[in-house]
Amino acid sequence: MSAAQKPLGFAWLEVTGFCNLACDHCYADSSPQGTDGTMTVQDWTGVVDQLAAMGTRNVQFIGGEPTLYPHLPELITYTHRAGLEIEVFSNMTHIRDELWSTFTECGVKLATSYYSDTPQDHDKVTGLRGSHKKTRANIHKAVDLGLPIRGGIVAVHQDQRVHEALKDLTDLGVRQVGGDRVRAFGRAGQGTGPTVNDLCGHCALGQCAIGPEGQVWPCVLGRFITLGNVLKNPLAEIWGSPRTARARAEIAAAHGLKPAQSCTPPQFLPSCGPCGPCVPSVGHCDPKEADSAPGRATIGPTA
Repeated sequence: MSAAQKPLGFAWLEVTGFCNLACDHCYADSSPQGTDGTMTVQDWTGVVDQLAAMGTRNVQFIGGEPTLYPHLPELITYTHRAGLEIEVFSNMTHIRDELWSTFTECGVKLATSYYSDTPQDHDKVTGLRGSHKKTRANIHKAVDLGLPIRGGIVAVHQDQRVHEALKDLTDLGVRQVGGDRVRAFGRAGQGTGPTVNDLCGHCALGQCAIGPEGQVWPCVLGRFITLGNVLKNPLAEIWGSPRTARARAEIAAAHGLKPAQSCTPPQFLPSCGPCGPCVPSVGHCDPKEADSAPGRATIGPTA
């Protein structure tokens, strides 16, 4: 299948690089020093129009911390009216009343990172004292409001209470929990250059990411590979370009991809595919080939 024939089903929309946290494993280098970039609200709504015209069905607003982006309610409402399904990936520490109303009115799904059942352990990862208390309280509120919410546990420290974090999330009513290891991108790279070997290998097979400067990447982690810029060229042209086809082929070849169906534990980012190595501190990773029966996730319930 050529690049032009391959559908774009999912897009990350990174509306800001600003974040109130400064996690030392952040792949995006987000921090309180980040900015909203050069993409205007009109630029973002234009991207939403292009995605809708391309048949894209799902988008995820990310950052930085997307709930701190002042125009997020406007963008969510516009995207909802365009007929796209919406998820917001947030650290859940700062959600305004206006946003809760928008989430409810537009049927928004939520996702968050969670690192431990204890404030000390969680806050050690986020670098902000009190973040665990705020995140946990807002997870509880989302569940009470009936908003779909999933959690993701990244194994950052060797002694991290990941299994206890899982139990805490499920006790709160979070029914879908994924896991991942730290990947050497952004601050997590600790000065080393990023490589395609640390991606899952499924980048640009049906998804792409768009950054706050208009950059188009094969996935939100693969931001060191630029496919084009929506401020210069239409997204459909970028998605169907030889440059995107080459990037897709090079990433897939580096991972020796085989058709796969599921992953246990479920991927932290469900739009991505099974990858290796597994996350031994979180659970057993067992990718299932496409002709095999689906496996049961070992990190937590999925329904």
